Amino acid sequence: VQLQASGGGLVQPGGSLRLSCVVSGLTFNDYNIGWFREAPGKEREGVGCISISDGTTYIPDSVKGRFTLSSDRTRNTVYLQMNRLNPEDTAVYYCARFSGGRYKSVRSYDYWGQGTQVTVSS
Repeated sequence: VQLQASGGGLVQPGGSLRLSCVVSGLTFNDYNIGWFREAPGKEREGVGCISISDGTTYIPDSVKGRFTLSSDRTRNTVYLQMNRLNPEDTAVYYCARFSGGRYKSVRSYDYWGQGTQVTVSS
């Protein structure tokens, strides 16, 4: 199983980015895929999870209204759309496969992508 995250970069405050996570090695329709971020000196934080089978999403209050998740089954890809970004969103963003438990817990995920850096700065 492999997850490949991409799409990070430098963006100005107030801007938007869309991250992609390409999943291979498993039956794409059967799993939930989550996104996390890790800022320097902080714990890894969940920013959303999506059910590939029915599109149901979980978005924590910390980013609700700014971040959305979607998926494209034809491309085995999950997207994290991030809007109205601010410097506090600066972090390395990871995608991971949910294996059971609480959506916000890193222990609930078993396969992780390599991460993509998002920097929000003027």
